[in-house]
Amino acid sequence: MRSKIVALSKNEEFKKLLKKKKVSNRYVTIFFGHLDNKNNKQLNISFVTKKKLGNAVKRNKIKRRLRNIMNDAVKKVSINLNFSFLVIAKPTMLNNEFKNIKETLFQEFRKIK
Repeated sequence: MRSKIVALSKNEEFKKLLKKKKVSNRYVTIFFGHLDNKNNKQLNISFVTKKKLGNAVKRNKIKRRLRNIMNDAVKKVSINLNFSFLVIAKPTMLNNEFKNIKETLFQEFRKIK
């Protein structure tokens, strides 16, 4: 079953998630928790890159990488669809190989239950 990835849309959703649990590693910080009025058949996730990371081209590259990783993660890793996720990128994402970032994020999403 393929679940559709849906982004968070409201400012209140972002604020609520920032107060919930978090997991960090070298590449990203992942905030996750239950949100009200959420469809459990879809993966509710948003990616954030700060302006401090670089110009728009670099920030968009990071977001494309994260989206690609999450599309693979939905297929290969059992992700809890009851949670909503907020992924905040760190500057180390630009200089490292895609494969290393992917493996690290897969491990983090396996830990979240």
